[in-house]
Amino acid sequence: MTSPTQPPQAGPRKRDADATRQRLLRAALEMYGTEGFLATTTPDLARRAGIAEGTIYRHFPSKEALLNAVYQGVQGWVLKLVKELESDRGITPRERLMKVGRGMVEAASKDPALVRLFLHPPESRFLDEKSRAAVAETAGALQQLVAMGKSDGLVRPGPAELWAGVWVRVAGYAIERVATGEWSAEHPQIDGVLEAAWFAIAIR
Repeated sequence: MTSPTQPPQAGPRKRDADATRQRLLRAALEMYGTEGFLATTTPDLARRAGIAEGTIYRHFPSKEALLNAVYQGVQGWVLKLVKELESDRGITPRERLMKVGRGMVEAASKDPALVRLFLHPPESRFLDEKSRAAVAETAGALQQLVAMGKSDGLVRPGPAELWAGVWVRVAGYAIERVATGEWSAEHPQIDGVLEAAWFAIAIR
């Protein structure tokens, strides 16, 4: 029996709204990750998602709010990739970073926009408090991997924040090549680049 406070079509209507929201988030990820935030207009987003432009504002109050929802998802994905390795105590910091790099390479081959938005973040002035907190949490997880290497005497002296950034920048060369389609995920130089990312921060 239908509750007097709930219309008969509330369930299907909610499913339709959720599906529309997901299409919009996907369209935003693809466009922000390729065209960039400033170059992407709301009419562009609406066309990509297959909806009317006004529908965007039923789900998000602004283009910036949509950006933050997408970007928090990107940061959450990277954080999960790093956190999944925490329970594996049998691998070295170097091996952990190689696995993170390989995970990003695989993602770049399947979902280039996801990885490119991580490698090319939007300007900080467009990010809200939740997005900044997500960035800090993800950066902290990567820095923890580097700090493990420091505690083992494997990583150069200096702040883990610095060396985590260096690692991302060097590894990002291979990840970017895969995301743009220049390399496949099995390109023979990928492992060499990921090794170079480690040696850029390692004590020699």
